[in-house]
Parts: sequence; structure tokens; C-alpha cells
Amino acid sequence: MNGLFNLTFFIGLLSQILFSARMIVQWIASEKARKVLSPNLFWELSLAGSLLFCIYGWMRNDFAILLGQIIAYYVYIWNLRIKGIWTSLHPVFRTAVVVLPCAAVAWFLMHGQETFTRLFAQEDIPLPLILFGTGSQVVFTLRFVYQWWYSRRAGTSLLPVTFWAISLTGSLLIIVYAILRRDPVLLLGQGCGALVYARNIMIGCKEKKE
Repeated sequence: MNGLFNLTFFIGLLSQILFSARMIVQWIASEKARKVLSPNLFWELSLAGSLLFCIYGWMRNDFAILLGQIIAYYVYIWNLRIKGIWTSLHPVFRTAVVVLPCAAVAWFLMHGQETFTRLFAQEDIPLPLILFGTGSQVVFTLRFVYQWWYSRRAGTSLLPVTFWAISLTGSLLIIVYAILRRDPVLLLGQGCGALVYARNIMIGCKEKKE
């Protein structure tokens, strides 16, 4: 059990390192350009981190994490496609990206009762906490739904100020959830992310004024 916990923590930590790396890449690029940018590497790291975070969420029996990542997952792919770099990714990686969600859905359909019990009927995680965590992840994930909608209208991949405002709101909610859930992986990732979200709001507002 201790070995499994360590593996779970390692996968979660690695996913947060990738997520933090994407924010640092985006933040540095934006600071240099003095405007909010959407670097290619931001989306590549997002997709890789999302794959690992989905695995972490499953190992932690955390429906909130799984729901948030599944929604954002395909937004990452869309941004990679519109930037024209999806086909340049390694074929093995692209295959894994496509196959893993399908395999997960197949598992859910074949083990419906077991999946429901694993994610929702846990004695150590009260249902109100699951609902709060899920709601927090929905708010946090809506940023990518909004980003997708905004970028589709613009015809290119953009990260508008509203995206960062939603990110900061969702991040603060998840920090509360992480404290209640006693999840150091979530707390570490969101604590670092909130600072970058706030900074991007400042850069975006300044860019609009100029």
C-alpha cells in the first residue's frame, strides 16, 4: 500500500511539474513580449500533464480531477491542431492520447457499478466534499471551454484576460478543496499557478490600456 501511495504521489507530482512548466514558459514569453501569448510548448506540456493527472485522479479515486481533465483534454488537442503542430508530435504519443480516453470509457461501461462505488461511495471522502471539489474543477475547467470558444471566433489560439480571471477563481476554490482533501499535489500545483494567473491578468489589462 505504501509503495502504491508513493507511485501515486510521484505521478501526481510529475503532472504538476509539467503543468507548472507550461505556466512558466507562457509567463516568461508574455513578459518578454509585454502581452499575453499562447506558446506551442504551453499546449504540448498541458496535454502531457493532463494524461498523467488523469492517471493520478484515478489512483486517488478523485472524480473531481477526472472530470476536469477529461473536458480540458480535448481543448488541448484542438489548440495543437489549430496551431498546426499536432501532426508533428510523435505518432506513439498521438496514439496514446487517442487510445487512453477510449479505453477509460470502455472500462467505465464494463465496470459501471464498481466505478461508481470507487468514485462516489467512499467512506473517507464525504459526498459534500466530492461535490465541492467537482464544482471547483468545473469552474476551473470552464476557462478552457471559454478559451476554445474565444479562439474559434478569432480563428487562432489565444489566451484572453477572461481566461486568466476564470483560472484564478477556479484555482482559489481548488486550493480550498486541496486543503480539505489533504492533497499536497493539488495544493502545490494550484498555489504556484495562482501567482501566474494573477500576473497574466495584470499583463493583459496593461496590454488593453496601451
